Amino acid sequence: MTDNAVTRRRFLSLGGGAALAAGLAACTGTGSSETATGGSGTGSKTLRLFTYEDNSTIDLLKAQVKTFDTQNGSTTTVDSLPGSGAAVYPDKLRTELLGGKGPDVWRIWGGQIGAPFVTAKQAMDLSGYYQKYGWDAKLNQAAVAGMTFDGVKGGLPYIALGIGGWYSRAAFEKAGVAAPPQSYAELEEANAKLLAAGITPLGTGGKYGWHVMRLFEYLLEVSAGPQLHDKLLTGDETWDRPEVVTAFTNFKKWQDRKWMPEGAVGLDPADVELWYVQGKTAYTITGPWTEAQGIQSGGKQSADFGAFPFPTGHQPARHSGFVEGYMINAKAGNPDLAAALLDFLIKPETQKALKVTASIVAGAEPDKATLPLSYEWSQGPGKQPFYTIQDQAFPKKEADQYFAVQSDVLQGKTSPAEAAKRMQDVIKAWKK
Repeated sequence: MTDNAVTRRRFLSLGGGAALAAGLAACTGTGSSETATGGSGTGSKTLRLFTYEDNSTIDLLKAQVKTFDTQNGSTTTVDSLPGSGAAVYPDKLRTELLGGKGPDVWRIWGGQIGAPFVTAKQAMDLSGYYQKYGWDAKLNQAAVAGMTFDGVKGGLPYIALGIGGWYSRAAFEKAGVAAPPQSYAELEEANAKLLAAGITPLGTGGKYGWHVMRLFEYLLEVSAGPQLHDKLLTGDETWDRPEVVTAFTNFKKWQDRKWMPEGAVGLDPADVELWYVQGKTAYTITGPWTEAQGIQSGGKQSADFGAFPFPTGHQPARHSGFVEGYMINAKAGNPDLAAALLDFLIKPETQKALKVTASIVAGAEPDKATLPLSYEWSQGPGKQPFYTIQDQAFPKKEADQYFAVQSDVLQGKTSPAEAAKRMQDVIKAWKK
């Protein structure tokens, strides 16, 4: 278990709090009958749900599950492993599944965290339920793609979180930055103005690797463009190429020009990300959860801040993002009942009761009056496609190796060209 994965996922969970809300859990049933969509099953009316829901929001989930049980004559047990993170929770889940006592439904991240459960056929193909409940028409298709693995709809997306620039209007005004940048060149110009005004532009920390990673993956989108970027993430193109070298070169440039805090490699993102709220930096790279848990919880007004997608100069315009959703055990006792629970959880009224502000369900957008910036994001960049955030695009081992490479680049131990070669070695070994 490594601190970086635990810390990032725990930070997201705690940082989102009620804003991220709800998770599923899972189920194991008993009984016997054929199910209309899911194939064989026991027909049990008993479900078990497994999630990593935080203690601050678990009661919201349990209350909604109880409502479902009342409507369906079922009994659902909700188990949670709060704050466990991607380095712990998936292993706990995998151990249960291999032991034959796994949950019927579980919450999971997309990308390479959720993929192994589909590859191992521990999670069932939900295509039949997508058709039965019309989920494709109700959900953001980029989010659906995030829970689709090699063509198999192995999960139902629940939330999709996009990463963008969250900034202090006062800092921009002081530096004479009239509006958020519309091109990468304008972003560099804004950085220079902010620095000249005595303001550190980007609040980011390199401890654990995942936060400063958000800067590099953005720079890679700029230099490589959407098609090549996607192929790099899947290992279908070599990393030992000029576009990657350019991204690493710019990455080092951001540190050398002091566009990020001094000693950023050793800074804890849990501290430094909120510096834009505290007046220590101009902006950070984060998601909509920061409005409730960063701005408002810090006693500030949303009107004093803003959010913008980092400009890439490419079409489609994309940002980094990740998906969380639910899977159904391929050996669930009553997969039809489990699917009905999933359908219940993505209803707009349920989403609102769960206080989900990163919903991908039409009609369950953030409340404009209480979370105006999150609402604005959901209606703008939130509708755009996103590339998979790197520590979901790569398995944990490869993500950790990447973190080491980016750290060495910032510390001057590895040149951008050598970093590109090292990353190709990492990806090549993974694809084997």
